[in-house]
Amino acid sequence: MKVILREEVQSLGQAGETINVKDGFARNYLIPQKLAYPATRSFSRVFAEEKKLKDNRDARATVQAEQLAAKLGNLSLETSVKVGEEDKVFGAVTSADIAALLAAKGYEIDKRDILLEEPLKALGIYNVPVKVASEIKAEVKVWVIKE
Repeated sequence: MKVILREEVQSLGQAGETINVKDGFARNYLIPQKLAYPATRSFSRVFAEEKKLKDNRDARATVQAEQLAAKLGNLSLETSVKVGEEDKVFGAVTSADIAALLAAKGYEIDKRDILLEEPLKALGIYNVPVKVASEIKAEVKVWVIKE
């Protein structure tokens, strides 16, 4: 049976490809799981319309992510930490702390999207990368100062 894949299926192919699979696999798995359509003219038109809508939605999301990245690039955050002798920092500034600082400024960024290699353990100015979308990143300036 020939089917049109709606999305990428491991070991079968990419979205939009027309492939030949066994009838049972198509009827019992691919079609009920909404991974494929039967390869007919009407379903190819349906797939084309879905693809057009998805591309438009992705383009809008990319534009919004780029705008957010531009706003975050101009943002400067300040956090104060307790320090001991010789300006030794007690604890560290983690991605959760930076996410809380961003939330206080009105930006809801998940702590997993803040790409710190390791926590900030010294006073100074740091450029911290933040993942806004899958391929769009911004850098936020974080000032770690003493309390």
